[in-house]
Amino acid sequence: MEISPIYHNSRPEGELPAQETAAFDFLDSLGIDYDRVTHELADTMEKCDDVSAVLGVDVCKNLFLCNRQKTNFYLLCMPPHKAFHTKDLSHQIGSARLSFAPEEQLWELLHCTPGSATILGLMNDDENRVQLLIDKETYEAEYFSCHPCLCTSTIKLKTSDVKNMLLPKAHHEPIVVEL
Repeated sequence: MEISPIYHNSRPEGELPAQETAAFDFLDSLGIDYDRVTHELADTMEKCDDVSAVLGVDVCKNLFLCNRQKTNFYLLCMPPHKAFHTKDLSHQIGSARLSFAPEEQLWELLHCTPGSATILGLMNDDENRVQLLIDKETYEAEYFSCHPCLCTSTIKLKTSDVKNMLLPKAHHEPIVVEL
């Protein structure tokens, strides 16, 4: 996979899709520092491994989940190579029968496409319909890496900036889980 050099506080050049522009505008409005690389479509964790090597931090695995009735939605952020067991997570959050949420809901609630689910999408969840779940290992890491609402770029942020600036501005309080 071809990956650009690392750029500091610099969005990709040229016209960007609206959801990616909004993500970079959000970071800039908060004054959050970030490193960025641009690359081919990285919509699987295997493809993100190459990106992780360049950025020097694992790209977070983000899963968009819902309950059986599709009334409760969750964004789970976790280390990329950690196993995900629905039963364990369901027990921790008191929600039975979790599954992957429909793509339409991903777009409607977070303005992200499949493979691009990200905490930056929470800025679009004005009604707070999505509960953020972060694995303890990810929550305690020094850096957090994710896509800016489109999986052709990846950014590296300080986790402290995510916790203290980004999430409060997006009006989302995480639940820390142990997977």
